[in-house]
Amino acid sequence: MQMNHLKSLGAISLIAFSAIAFAHSDKKDQEYRVGQLKIENPYTRATAPGQKAAGGFMKIENKGTADQLISASSPVAGEMQLHTMAMDGNVMRMREVKAIDVPANGSVELKPGSLHLMFMDIKTPLKAGEAVPVKLRFQKAGEVEVKMPVRDISGGAHMKH
Repeated sequence: MQMNHLKSLGAISLIAFSAIAFAHSDKKDQEYRVGQLKIENPYTRATAPGQKAAGGFMKIENKGTADQLISASSPVAGEMQLHTMAMDGNVMRMREVKAIDVPANGSVELKPGSLHLMFMDIKTPLKAGEAVPVKLRFQKAGEVEVKMPVRDISGGAHMKH
């Protein structure tokens, strides 16, 4: 009886290890490189019918000299902008920026409530489970296309523009 218990425990451990290994390998699929830059875990959020804007998020690591993200484009949006979000009294305000600095031997994180990409004039709703192509253009490193998985927004706040 104890041997069966040990076998079951071993099988459960193997399944858990496999799930962790799979999750880790899945994360590796969310890395892109251009020059000395590494783009990690890019994503956007699902949109409601009629919603015309959405944010894009990622981490950009730089192993070289300072660079700048200078533009982004995607076939799913009429336009894409680089944005920052800041508090103005009790009001959160978004504004377009001309570039996002990527410091030498450092990183920048594009995240909700901070620096982010803005999909403008979205052509059709972004659906959870899809992935949208986005071309990022850096001043020094050049261009790279990333696939941004669309995440369900049910766990997060809706971004209004």
